[in-house]
Amino acid sequence: MDFELSDEQRLFQDSARKMVERHIRPELDSHDRNRPLPKEAMLRIFQVFSREGLTAPRLAVADGGSDMRMLDYGLVFEQLPSMVGHAMLSHEVSIARIRAGSPEEVWRRLLPDLIAGRKVCCTGSTEPDAGSDPRGVKTRMRFDGDDVVVDGRKMWITNGDISDIAVVICSAGTDSRGHNILQRVIIEREHAPYESRKINCIGLRQGHMAEILFNNCRVPKQNALNEGGDLARLLGATWHGNRVLLGLMAVGMAQRALDAAIQYAGIRRQFGRIIGGTQLIQERLADIATAVETSRLLCYKALAQIDLGMRVDGLSAMAKRYATTTCLNAISLAMSVHGAMGLSEELGLEELFRDARMLLVPDGTNEILALIIGRELTGIGAFRG
Repeated sequence: MDFELSDEQRLFQDSARKMVERHIRPELDSHDRNRPLPKEAMLRIFQVFSREGLTAPRLAVADGGSDMRMLDYGLVFEQLPSMVGHAMLSHEVSIARIRAGSPEEVWRRLLPDLIAGRKVCCTGSTEPDAGSDPRGVKTRMRFDGDDVVVDGRKMWITNGDISDIAVVICSAGTDSRGHNILQRVIIEREHAPYESRKINCIGLRQGHMAEILFNNCRVPKQNALNEGGDLARLLGATWHGNRVLLGLMAVGMAQRALDAAIQYAGIRRQFGRIIGGTQLIQERLADIATAVETSRLLCYKALAQIDLGMRVDGLSAMAKRYATTTCLNAISLAMSVHGAMGLSEELGLEELFRDARMLLVPDGTNEILALIIGRELTGIGAFRG
């Protein structure tokens, strides 16, 4: 068992840091940090990601992707600012789903612009009454001749208001037990316009969280994704990978908070002495560093096991639940090290805290993740029916 990164992996990390400092951070800093980035700015960022192979890391090279190992992808992802990482994750996962589930003539037509960062993609799953339970989906699809018609409403959709293409989960009717038959449909906004409304949130404020309304959206029936085979396998793999990547997003934020706290503890004086020499501050720094290191190692282990083709249902849930919760607390501790300064917008820790709080919900709330872990440990599902 080797806990050291290879030279190539360290190069990935270094290249990602340089990309952020040279191309991504200036774009973010040139706009209001409390308002969504203009779509033109997001496209410029996606085009930077495209040059680095990050818009389709899970696709084969022959399909326009970079075929990255998940651990290597995670090493890069950890370095990204939270908002753009969150946006890219929605975009690239939607690309992977289109490739796995659509006919070749469809994905070959759609993917070039998405991979190049000329268009933005999103996935619409969550609804006002259907979050953790997809069987409650009320968005409907029906076949009408050579077309599919979609009607419904989606909530909390990352990239929703700037999206050109949406992969939408719908109900195609019910089975013999009365459960929804779920079907995903690609909707191109240019040909089947849908409405969207920005949702303001506590964090990730430069991002694009939205509500989307589909009203008689008519698309070719080829846009209905095949739910079996490669797509079914990919959906399971992406859920597990996404959870771990969100955990690493929290790790990256907590690392930045730790770096700031260490620096501040070395220069701030109280009662005539550097606060970094007090037992209480050293204890807090130790707790923050431990949270970062344990969260990072758990996430790396989960991604490494995905690369090995191992079952990671419980481990990926554990990684996301532990990392997001622990790192949120670590950022709070870093704020306390700074005293009143930690609460200021100027320092930026409060923004990290708000952004980290956002990560406790997508791809499984802590409560749902706990049930997944419990099911893996006991072999008994908490929900039956």
